[in-house]
Amino acid sequence: MNKLYIDIGSTYFKVAQNGVIDQYFRDFNKNILDDLSSKCADVISRYDKKDIYICSSANGGLSTLIIGLTNSFSLKYAINIAFNSGINIIDTVLYPKIESEPVPSEMIDVVIVVGGIDSVEKVFDEKLLAYLEKVKYQNIVYVGTQKNRDFLEKNLENAVILENIISNDLKICEEGLKKYLTDLYQADIVGKEDIKQLYEITDNQIFSTPYIVNRSLPQINERLDVANPFIVVDIGGATTDIHYSRDLVNDNILTESGYDRLVFKKLGVYKSRESLVHTAKNNEFVYELLEHLNVTENILEEQSEKATRILMQLAIFLVLYKVSKHHGDYVELNLDILNSIVLTGGITKVLNQEEVDDIILFFYKKILHFHHAPVILLDRNYEIWTYGIKE
Repeated sequence: MNKLYIDIGSTYFKVAQNGVIDQYFRDFNKNILDDLSSKCADVISRYDKKDIYICSSANGGLSTLIIGLTNSFSLKYAINIAFNSGINIIDTVLYPKIESEPVPSEMIDVVIVVGGIDSVEKVFDEKLLAYLEKVKYQNIVYVGTQKNRDFLEKNLENAVILENIISNDLKICEEGLKKYLTDLYQADIVGKEDIKQLYEITDNQIFSTPYIVNRSLPQINERLDVANPFIVVDIGGATTDIHYSRDLVNDNILTESGYDRLVFKKLGVYKSRESLVHTAKNNEFVYELLEHLNVTENILEEQSEKATRILMQLAIFLVLYKVSKHHGDYVELNLDILNSIVLTGGITKVLNQEEVDDIILFFYKKILHFHHAPVILLDRNYEIWTYGIKE
């Protein structure tokens, strides 16, 4: 097929044509279009703008603060939708305790307010307004009870009011909020000046790479020797993403999607290196893991090829830990029934099969008390994203 596919990563460009994928390390002294043109001008010139398709993960995702009425429904539902829309959760606030809750110091991309079924009224009051006055945020969306909408519209001029994500029979209604968050994520990508310039070479919409990879999951079985249930772990320079089948989730959330994704903004190996190191230092198992790898904690402060390899191994361990039953802040996946793990992204260019097998087996023995691990595949050619973008 006479089409060109380009993925703009945080550290690499990937260019696919006629089944062949070439990768180029980015020059961060140039803007994206100039850098891409300097490396691939001859290739790009062979294609019409209508035949060039681009996705990008270079923006690193958006951040959210979620304010909810209860842990069991409001926060749980909103957390699920936010994670699966590629949004990074900075903090959650339980509304009955809002007056004593700390206020995030960083700028929040979007605040989500949720609570109550539509027949419930007077859920939110002036306490919400007082708290929000102290929060630095760019967008706010309300997805709670209908009977509080007038209060929110009157007092928060910039609030986007959408359908309640909690139905009267306590099922999740995700489409409205998910579309809003996905569109916000998309707008953030194309809002970046570097990404905007890419429309000089394409007539097609530029999508986020996590969205494209998630679209590829139903087709992976046709191309890779994976057994259901499986997960795809994409470890790059800015973020680490997990794409998974909802068969791995035990909760009372009913959703239309067969596959979802989690995005960990602070577990990238290059752009978010400092936060990855911070997360590692605060994990109770990491020092034992470093000993297992025959290194000391000093490796976390080094800037070397060996240190990067260790950080990538730590990223694998930490992201599995965060979705295991031992960690309550994220969506819990039934890792004990997992049959296959596919690793993709920049990590596959650095770690070999033995290094990946070693770290995942350590996780399964130490955290899940298993003496075996799922089958582990490395997408060394980083082609999974091409399955989704071709659709």
